[in-house]
Amino acid sequence: MSDVVLEKACKDMVHLSPDLVISVNISAVEFNTRGLAKRVKAALQKSGLKPSRLELEITENVTISNPDITLETMKQLKDIGVRFLIDDFGTGYSALSYLKRFPFDGIKLDKSFVFAMEESENAKIIVENIIGLGKAYSLTVTAEGVETAEQLKRLKQYHCDEAQGYFIGKPVALDALNLDVAFSV
Repeated sequence: MSDVVLEKACKDMVHLSPDLVISVNISAVEFNTRGLAKRVKAALQKSGLKPSRLELEITENVTISNPDITLETMKQLKDIGVRFLIDDFGTGYSALSYLKRFPFDGIKLDKSFVFAMEESENAKIIVENIIGLGKAYSLTVTAEGVETAEQLKRLKQYHCDEAQGYFIGKPVALDALNLDVAFSV
């Protein structure tokens, strides 16, 4: 993601409801390039967006490739209020150790577990325990890929904090989002 895209996303958010937060996926290459913290801070300053309204989503691959740079960058951005989510949680081989080592604010439960809940008791157990683990670490838990009422019902039973997917709402252009926000007020 280029600096221009990040700046535009932040500028667009400034004009929306102050309750809304933007989540931006950051690749391992982008994250482990020195100077990311400086570029994010510059985008926030130019746009006027409060850092607490920006969440950066990173996968386990980011933390594996250069853990020292990852930790340094996360600390710099967390110090000003930016939040971090570990994306696709549960699909990597060392996710649990990252919860201990890195200052995440939330986890995004991978959609493969959400899909499997309808057919597998084991998947239900895994989902319930990942949500419980997130709660134990005081993390926000977001379930990805929610496509049915039954999935959402089960996630609510497990006390999942947030859900995203086609059942909740399809991706929309910014213009359409502005209308949705205006009508919900």
